[in-house]
Amino acid sequence: MALEADLDLVEVSPESNPPVCKIMDFGKFKYEAALKAREARKNQVNTVIKEMKLRPKIDQHDYDTKKGHVERFLSQGDKVKITIMFRGREQSRPELGYKLLQRLAQDIGDNAIVESAPLQDGRNMTMVLGPARRKSSEKSKTPKTTSSVEAEVQPAGDEDAKE
Repeated sequence: MALEADLDLVEVSPESNPPVCKIMDFGKFKYEAALKAREARKNQVNTVIKEMKLRPKIDQHDYDTKKGHVERFLSQGDKVKITIMFRGREQSRPELGYKLLQRLAQDIGDNAIVESAPLQDGRNMTMVLGPARRKSSEKSKTPKTTSSVEAEVQPAGDEDAKE
């Protein structure tokens, strides 16, 4: 039958009893399978881990700058590994690094989830933050703004009544 149709006889399940065979164009099947695999690779998400290094005695402006970088990385969908490096006497005060990491996690808030809690490893303390998963309903919401017509309809004297 396969020769008459100018197709291939392909054994689908050799372990079953009796073995299962299918008549198909095997070259076309392999080509379509390769297309599906290529499409799957294209849609695959590569997770990148960015690293941000801090010191326990970081200045407020430097902290804000580093926090901004961390937020930008998270908004791009990357994970962020925050490392606090201790030197000299700073090693005897790991609680300062722990407080700094907790403060950073709290300041970033809902934009990230803590994937790995602060962990001391020799002279360094590390924590890993991942981007927060957004619900599909939040993505589809559009911000509602009042149109200029609605703003004109409201009388000016009602502002005092609202307070």
